Amino acid sequence: METSVRVPKDRIAVLIGKGGATRKGLEKAANVSLLIDSTSGDVSITWDPENTDPVKMMKFPELIKAIGRGMSPKKAIKLMEDECYFQLYDMREWVGKQHLQQKRMRGRLIGSEGKIRRFIEQNTGCEMAVYGSTVVLIGDEDGLPLASNAVERILRGSEHGTVIKALERERRDKKMAARRLDYIEEKGSTSESGFEQLVPGLAEARQRSRRHKSSQVDPDDEEAVAEMMELADDESVSWAEE
Repeated sequence: METSVRVPKDRIAVLIGKGGATRKGLEKAANVSLLIDSTSGDVSITWDPENTDPVKMMKFPELIKAIGRGMSPKKAIKLMEDECYFQLYDMREWVGKQHLQQKRMRGRLIGSEGKIRRFIEQNTGCEMAVYGSTVVLIGDEDGLPLASNAVERILRGSEHGTVIKALERERRDKKMAARRLDYIEEKGSTSESGFEQLVPGLAEARQRSRRHKSSQVDPDDEEAVAEMMELADDESVSWAEE
């Protein structure tokens, strides 16, 4: 089974690595064979038919794309983890094909000295690469939506300050939602005995209720009523007028 991916020619050397070390490492990580055409940029991925992981089959071509679109192999390999996912944006869909507009947008996505990109990475746990006309994100199901929202706001023209505040707010809201979920799960798993410990006297009140119910007599049971009405040896009934 074979899959093909095309990467920019100037990224072929990164994909191969010094002495082919990167290519060998990628082949071992996914149990594949890579055939790289340095002239066309085509990368052929051959899978072992007897030992194929369907998840890796889906993710490995995206890993090659991530490296081809500017991400280092060391960061891109995180995509092989089960909980990590891939997102690619083509900024031409927002700014068109003009080179100057794309250059301006790259600058906005990276920020002065890379500050915006680092801020997005540090606050989402995602890896981010800006290359040519594309933006690549790799992250888990919690961080990737946050990073995607930040990137899309910048692509739509939002100011950096607005993007930073929105990301901080969304991150804070997600943390609070996670805490509420943990609380609900913990509360739902609390045993009855544990709840009784939280409410002093509850067990005793329940016991009194049980004793009260057990002492009640069925009014339709004549024998039980008669037995209840009988006086003990030390009991008497006296009558007096008020």
